[in-house]
Amino acid sequence: MQSSSSTVLSPDWPAIIAVVLGATAFSVAQGLTYPLVSLTLEARGYSSSMIGVNAIAYAAGMGASTLLVGSLTARWRPDRLIIFSLVICSLCLATFAATSSFVVWGLARFLLGFFASMIFMLGEAWLNAACPDRLRGRVSGLYGMGICGGFAAGPLAIPLFGSAGGLGFALTAVYLAIVAFATAMLMFSTKTAPAPSSTVDVFRFFKAAPILVGMVYVFGFADIAAISAMPVYFVKTGYSEAFAAVTVTVMALPTALAQPFIGMLLDKLPRERVALATVIVAAASYLVLPLVTSEIGILALLATMGTAIFSLYTCALTMLGERYSGSMLVAGSAAFALVYAAGSATGSGLTGAIMEAGGPQAGPLSVGLGLTAFTALLVLTRKR
Repeated sequence: MQSSSSTVLSPDWPAIIAVVLGATAFSVAQGLTYPLVSLTLEARGYSSSMIGVNAIAYAAGMGASTLLVGSLTARWRPDRLIIFSLVICSLCLATFAATSSFVVWGLARFLLGFFASMIFMLGEAWLNAACPDRLRGRVSGLYGMGICGGFAAGPLAIPLFGSAGGLGFALTAVYLAIVAFATAMLMFSTKTAPAPSSTVDVFRFFKAAPILVGMVYVFGFADIAAISAMPVYFVKTGYSEAFAAVTVTVMALPTALAQPFIGMLLDKLPRERVALATVIVAAASYLVLPLVTSEIGILALLATMGTAIFSLYTCALTMLGERYSGSMLVAGSAAFALVYAAGSATGSGLTGAIMEAGGPQAGPLSVGLGLTAFTALLVLTRKR
């Protein structure tokens, strides 16, 4: 089996389809379960702090998986680990439907975070290993469309299933089990597999690719600021809660649809320039936001903002496969997972604190200035 993206002359389509299918399916499941877990626990009378503890269990699982991915891939084939992870995630969702124990839910949430992170880390490494460089941007764009669209589509199922009775969890568990079976069938036709990695490789990647790591950190920071802090900004500046909720959907749908187009640009133009352009557009969108008062103008600006922010990750994923191969692909994906989590945590908390201290307009302006500073860093590194 080939394990290096640099040796792939033709695309391994069964592997690419398996990765995109698995990641999209779990993105739908995540988009559904994130709000559904919170709504269900709230309906059972748990406090916001207890709901937060349950969410921390998920984050802890994600963190643990990034530290253990090296030892796991050294013992088991990474492609089989993806199938195993999908099955465990399906069982975790079934557990939510089968029991109401808070402790059991916390354990299931930890395992869900652990194996969800494994799916994305190994899947992204495999995607790059299976793809020739001439198609890498377009394939990354297709992958980005799948995960972004999945996250956006998941919550739409809540009105159909409701938040009581566990039906949503049960059906999602069956859905993931079917996808795991389909992915396993596709693997019989694959020609590539992600190479084993180690924890040492993850830390080597941080030293070898600080700009790529920075791109993903900035993506996590700006992405969570747009999703969590900007709706609060709109409410504080006099818009209705209904409008604030609509802004999240408006950001998600155009972002998903735009990723294949961004992928085409990454295959036709210098990739560093495309990445630089996405940061510039994202920074400008945040800085201009306080000046726009028309609701239609705001929605158009947010669609542009969401597309630019997520495209930064599509750029980073494409550049990862272009520059690295073998064990460094898994190491890079693990590093991306760690810095995305760090960026998300700081983006949500810091932007909220800045709005509390400096007023609502300080929120988007501070994120815009941060993106501008990162733009300057990218320009300086390109000149060296």
